[in-house]
Amino acid sequence: MNIKRVFGVVLTVLGIACLLYAGQMFLSGSNGNRDIRELVVFTVLGLIFFIPGIGLVRATKDEA
Repeated sequence: MNIKRVFGVVLTVLGIACLLYAGQMFLSGSNGNRDIRELVVFTVLGLIFFIPGIGLVRATKDEA
């Protein structure tokens, strides 16, 4: 089991969770400034976790 690949999967799952939460906030949100800031923060964090996670999973070779 490759530790880089496991870390990549953890980052990807964390990014997906942040993006799903941001989507849920967007669909149920109101018009307050605080809600917009939280939406932007969770979206950016989700992308920051998701993109490197996918990169780690794709770049790490399976060696048995």
